[in-house]
Amino acid sequence: MDSSIIVRFAEKTDLSFCMDFDHSHREDIIENKIDMHEIIVAERCREIIGYLKIEYIWSQLPYMSLIILKPEFRGKHIGYLMLQYLIEFLQTNDYDILLSSSQVNEPEPQMWHRKMGFVECGILNGINKDRVGEVFFRLDLTK
Repeated sequence: MDSSIIVRFAEKTDLSFCMDFDHSHREDIIENKIDMHEIIVAERCREIIGYLKIEYIWSQLPYMSLIILKPEFRGKHIGYLMLQYLIEFLQTNDYDILLSSSQVNEPEPQMWHRKMGFVECGILNGINKDRVGEVFFRLDLTK
C-alpha cells in the first residue's frame, strides 16, 4: 500500500476533480455536498484518485451512494481506507449503521461490499436504467 495516499473530506478547490468522478454532473449539488462534508476523496501526489459520496436517507440514515477509484488504483486497498474514514466519521457522530447498494448485475461491487463486512438487506427491482434492480447492503457500525 502506498503511504502517500491521503483520505480526507473534499474541499471547494476539489470541485472540478469531483465533477470528473460524479455521474450527476450537477455542480451546484456537488458544491453543496462538499460544504456539508458529504464527499470524501483519496489523494496521491495532489491528484484525486478516489471519490466517495454520502447521502442521508430521511436526513438520518447514512447511505454510501458512490465509491469509485481511477482504474489503475483499484484493488490496492484505497477503497477500504476511504470506507474506514467514513466509518470513523459516522461513529464519532453516533451513527449505528451505514447503507450502500449495487446494481444486481454488478458482481464485483457486491463482492467488495461483502468483503468489507456489509450484509445484504434487500433488493429494489427495476429501478435503474434498463429496469435493472438494486441490491442494498447494511454495515453495523456498533462493532
